[in-house]
Amino acid sequence: MASLLSSAFFLLFLFFHFFSATCTEFLVGDEHGWAVPQHKHADRYNKWASHNRFNVDDTLHFKFEKDSVMEVTEEEYKQCLSSKPLLYNNNGDAVVRVERAGLFYFISGVSGHCEKGQRMIIKVLEPLSPPQPPTAPPQNNNTPLSVSSPMLALFFMFFVSFLFI
Repeated sequence: MASLLSSAFFLLFLFFHFFSATCTEFLVGDEHGWAVPQHKHADRYNKWASHNRFNVDDTLHFKFEKDSVMEVTEEEYKQCLSSKPLLYNNNGDAVVRVERAGLFYFISGVSGHCEKGQRMIIKVLEPLSPPQPPTAPPQNNNTPLSVSSPMLALFFMFFVSFLFI
């Protein structure tokens, strides 16, 4: 009985492990945080971003002192200037959730910091879409019924839950 129960919990764990969505919180700049980089590291943030894979619903954690972070348009990013940023935060601890795929542009809101390299572009990847089913062959009434693995797992968990009620 205990063996059956532990097997059921193991299958439940596997199901949620493989079929649950995960999101990640990234500390922007790692241990350096969000600060003006030294002259020789002016591309620090774009290098940092290029070494990470960002997905929809991930969060970016900007930690800074006496500074700010702004999400801006591509044109404002190129100019290092924004009068109407999409997002502005100057409280020293900003968490930004990326809710769509595509490019995001961030700059410091402090005058002169963006020009010194305190800016970053991140690319958020498209969500993985489920594989498209193959084209169905012509119906043959003599073929057995097939069930997908997730459906089989759900049925098994439902069946096992009745054993313990």
